[in-house]
Amino acid sequence: MDTAALFLAGAGTGLLAGATTCAAVQLGLLTGAVRDAPRPTRPVTAFLTAKLISHTALGAALGLAGSTIQPGPRTRGAFLATAALLLTLFALDLLGFPPARRLLRRRTGDRHEAATGCHPPGIGNVSKRSARRSPACAPLGSAAETAVGTPADAAVGNVSNLPSTATGVAADGRSGRPVVLGVATLLVPCGLTLTAELAAVTSRSAWGGAAVMAGFVLGTVPVFGLVGVTIGRTMALLRGRLSALLGVGLLALAAWTLMSGLRLGGWLPEGGGRAAADSGRFVRTEAGTQVVSVWALDQGYRPALLDARAGVRTVLEMHTEGTTGHTRAFTIPSKGLDVVLPSKGTTRIDLGTPGPGRLRFVCASGHYPGAITFRR
Repeated sequence: MDTAALFLAGAGTGLLAGATTCAAVQLGLLTGAVRDAPRPTRPVTAFLTAKLISHTALGAALGLAGSTIQPGPRTRGAFLATAALLLTLFALDLLGFPPARRLLRRRTGDRHEAATGCHPPGIGNVSKRSARRSPACAPLGSAAETAVGTPADAAVGNVSNLPSTATGVAADGRSGRPVVLGVATLLVPCGLTLTAELAAVTSRSAWGGAAVMAGFVLGTVPVFGLVGVTIGRTMALLRGRLSALLGVGLLALAAWTLMSGLRLGGWLPEGGGRAAADSGRFVRTEAGTQVVSVWALDQGYRPALLDARAGVRTVLEMHTEGTTGHTRAFTIPSKGLDVVLPSKGTTRIDLGTPGPGRLRFVCASGHYPGAITFRR
């Protein structure tokens, strides 16, 4: 496949991914990029530019070095869990949770103190009395207070009245944070990212790998740009009581992301769940080999739970019939195995001779799980 075709294939995959899972999985990073920016367009542009450059470089490296650079399922699961913690931190900050505010805005007080020589109450170990006695502190209602905000503003984390040098965010939104978070999207891939990365590996060239990954990121730009600007403007408008709505939404998304990471890493406790009553329909024997059949659909795997015999050589057949969802990126966490299924066809995966127990599988984004229980 030539470079242009790889670019178009990546762009198509990115457009689908951006409209489905990527924007959701990476929403925590995008929220951090636009936070406190008076004009969200600039940080969103910086975020997406950094993402484009880093993913293009990864694609070139994958084209040259192959799949050894691709992190395994458990590594990606750990990255998703980390992203969930970051989302939780942003959500608690929006909900006014003091420890989260102090953690995210600790530098605000330091810069305010450095700029004014005043130690605002509630920052560090400085008391209100010592702050009032400091000659560098402006009296209430003074012009200096109007310029830099009251000490109480700094104490509660209200940075709307502080100048850009005090908040650590440039007035035009050009801080280093969006760039860092854009690069960090490499560590929190969505399901269809694996499809693009496999295409980069199989291109066997730096140009081909770079083209497919660049196309993939550019395909996600319309959705990411719209979501980023919307979040930025919403956060600017809802800084009061209504910001709790966004905080609750982010908490729900954090829980969803954490569950996805735990599934992808295979760290969830062994659950109950019943196998399909007619598991025998999906398990057959061919020349002494047990063949287990599972269909990858756009919204999950069927059957998602089934039983098979332990102690015999087993092959898993994954079937697709016009499947376009990220269930095509199929993962078995305990084996560190990632397989990208074709949109239509049958893929055979050798499972060896499994012992008694449960073999879990999941899509590469951790959203749709399933398991085969091997019994004596």
